[in-house]
Amino acid sequence: MKKTLCFSNPAYLRAGLRQLEIEQPARGGQPASKTTVPFEDIGVVILEHPQITISHVALSSLLDQNAVVITCNDKHLPTGLLLPLDGNSLQSRRFREQQEATLPQKKQMWQQTVRQKVYNQARALNRQGVDGTPLLRWMLEVRSGDPDNIEARAAAWYWPRLFQQTPLFQEINTDDPDDFIRERYGDWPNCLLNYGYAVLRAVIARSLVGAGLLPTLGIHHRNQYNAYCLADDIMEPYRPSVDALVCRILHQHPHPPEPDVNGDVLNPAFKRELLVIPVMDVLMDNKTKPLQVAAQRTAASVAACFAGQERNILYPDLI
Repeated sequence: MKKTLCFSNPAYLRAGLRQLEIEQPARGGQPASKTTVPFEDIGVVILEHPQITISHVALSSLLDQNAVVITCNDKHLPTGLLLPLDGNSLQSRRFREQQEATLPQKKQMWQQTVRQKVYNQARALNRQGVDGTPLLRWMLEVRSGDPDNIEARAAAWYWPRLFQQTPLFQEINTDDPDDFIRERYGDWPNCLLNYGYAVLRAVIARSLVGAGLLPTLGIHHRNQYNAYCLADDIMEPYRPSVDALVCRILHQHPHPPEPDVNGDVLNPAFKRELLVIPVMDVLMDNKTKPLQVAAQRTAASVAACFAGQERNILYPDLI
């Protein structure tokens, strides 16, 4: 199990004795502090504050241990992802198998991905007391390559209903299906989803690199400006786990927090709740596993599919 480190305050990060040395200056009445974390224990590092200094040796050491580094903008939202170039001893062979994958092969892999995503969306709705049966019916209709765009149809039905039972949306109007609109840059609770997906994307990308795959070459996503198309493909069935976590947060906090001086409502307390994503429990092979462990098994199965050794991607079920 790897740790996720998030730095929301000024800090100096350097390497020493095979450990990440963390020095935080005195701030707001809090005394200065120093601590260390072994590089081998770190999986994800999130750099949020603009006054963070990290040494080149520390960055190199993190990448040597197959950790990923996420950088954030002035609104504390993730904007960059740094991954190791060499994450597997069979990397060149895996790259070649990935590049040579046939279109029918990739279409079948996408069919499996969409089916599992829709299935997990139905389970997420059931957890919120909403009947997800229509999604289960659509799941069975997904064909190779999803030419009928079941994924988008399921999303259009799923999002207006996901938060219906939370206190915030019950106060607004439970009968209006358009109370919530999913937006990439929207306000509360979209900011919770966006931050959670960024953490999830880093975990999936790290697992793909560890399996010797190139996160850029996707099976469905083909945006020429996206360097993580495969990560965005493979993370789709994992998204409902983040959705369920956000629902839990909304039940615990019925009202949006007041924005800070920068207009940011996503304060450190909420970010800490979202940083549990790598260690959230999911169900795989009828066994409960941490999400980051499941992601590694999924990535290995994707590599096996590209190599022609397997026909099915191993995805988890939402608990």
